[in-house]
Amino acid sequence: SRIRQGLFLVLRDFQGLTQIILPQDEAHSHVRKLLSNAPVESVVRVTGIVSSRPPGQENPKMPTGDIEVKVETAEILNSCKKLPFEIKDFIKKSEALRMQYRYLDLRSFQLQYNLRLRSQIVMRMREYLCNLHGFVDVETPTLFKRTPGGAKEFLVPSREAGKFYSLPQSPQQFKQLLMVGGVDRYFQVARCYRDEGSRPDRQPEFTQIDIEMSFVDQAGIQGLIEGLLQYSWPQERGAITTPFPSMTYEEALADYGTDKPDTRFGMKIVDISDILRRSDIQFVQNALSYPHGTVKAICIPQGVVSDEVMDVICRPDGSLKSLLTKLLGKEQQSELIRALNVQVDDVVLLAAGEHKRCSALGSLRLESADLLEAAGMTLRDPTAFHFLWVVDFPLFLPKEENPAELESAHHPFTAPHPVDTNLLYSDPTKVRSQHYDLVLNGNEIGGGSIRIHNAEQQRFVLEKVLKEDSEVLSHLLEALESGAPPHGGIALGLDRLISLIVGAPSIRDVIAFPKSFRGRDLMGNAPDYVTPEELEPYHIQVSWPVAETEAKKN
Repeated sequence: SRIRQGLFLVLRDFQGLTQIILPQDEAHSHVRKLLSNAPVESVVRVTGIVSSRPPGQENPKMPTGDIEVKVETAEILNSCKKLPFEIKDFIKKSEALRMQYRYLDLRSFQLQYNLRLRSQIVMRMREYLCNLHGFVDVETPTLFKRTPGGAKEFLVPSREAGKFYSLPQSPQQFKQLLMVGGVDRYFQVARCYRDEGSRPDRQPEFTQIDIEMSFVDQAGIQGLIEGLLQYSWPQERGAITTPFPSMTYEEALADYGTDKPDTRFGMKIVDISDILRRSDIQFVQNALSYPHGTVKAICIPQGVVSDEVMDVICRPDGSLKSLLTKLLGKEQQSELIRALNVQVDDVVLLAAGEHKRCSALGSLRLESADLLEAAGMTLRDPTAFHFLWVVDFPLFLPKEENPAELESAHHPFTAPHPVDTNLLYSDPTKVRSQHYDLVLNGNEIGGGSIRIHNAEQQRFVLEKVLKEDSEVLSHLLEALESGAPPHGGIALGLDRLISLIVGAPSIRDVIAFPKSFRGRDLMGNAPDYVTPEELEPYHIQVSWPVAETEAKKN
């Protein structure tokens, strides 16, 4: 790893660092010369005597800081060329460079720790599910067929003209078919694929802890997952307590403006429609004139320390300073202060519009927390882990591109809430689902549902509500007609969970060979071009001259 003063050599292996004492006597001069001249990051074998360091020279920052090895023999197994960057955690490297030379980046202490911790957690999960709860680990295919709705899938050409495989975005259909097949408790560390742009918490290929059970209800799955996380949780991160708190989808939107609320801090959204109903503020009156119009606000504690966003400020004398206050009577100002519990130097942000569009305040709540913490306040404990179940989602949501049509809030196989089953056939927009999400510190780390196990109901959802061609899923519908038990499951996003546990800013820091932000493998340069001859067996032709277009780009 490094050499110091021609006296000490620090060796690094998978267990950490060890200090080596270079021999200074003439008899071992060849050993000293060999090791002194070896380039940093070379692979060496050293034989010597392990001994305690002299008193006062111990290094408490190193796990091996109490000992050192006095060299007797040494061998250079492989010399290292000059590298594109130093293997030091404190050296700043661009992500593109890290991706290009990932095999070098993996030598860093942080990535070594992340990958080894990930391995340990997955092993504990396997123990808990298979050994303690009788789950069967089943591998499902990665070459399948297109699934209607949901995320975009990667297509894989076949040698049959015009026919393509599809990489599954999850093993959803397979795990339901396993339930029909009598494998009553299924588990898999599953590879999933989505042809979508990368984000810090998402990439084209990712890993789920995938689970399905027969004869189970929502509470049973939630209890299983709480036990699974408790059992596999790393000791150095402190214990987690169960059961996890729960809130409905409507409560989450109303109080936090999002269906994945960060509950490590307050600043809840408060409905102040009644207080401002008598005001002369035009945009407020416009908003309240809508059928679902509302006015909501959040109070930012000590918000004046961050001057990027401001609306209403509480002065030391208890009065409010804002462009809006001249349009508010004293009584309305007092009611506002009471409703939001406004203190001196707090800032109040208002939003007016339709009730369903409260995401703006939800985003401002998080943005304000970032600004306050950048200004020196501590709102979110970085060592805290706040789990939360969000339940009672709507079964369907209007499509963004065409609100007159519906899409599944979770996926098309999610069962309606038992109380709302009749509404499925009369007013599907009002149906709640048996869908539940697990949220950790404002990040969705898992989602699941009780499934539709009745073929007639599943066909109705696909054809009448979602307007999908049910023929694509004929195999699943036939299976449901073959004595399918009631069943349900969940999938935990393993990459996202591990990144939160280790405090990594991106899931790419807990994946051995991740894709770049644009979904490329910069190390192997994938995706890459193939020749027309290689495409011929797949009956595919590229419709534009690749070489010519690339030449123009360059």
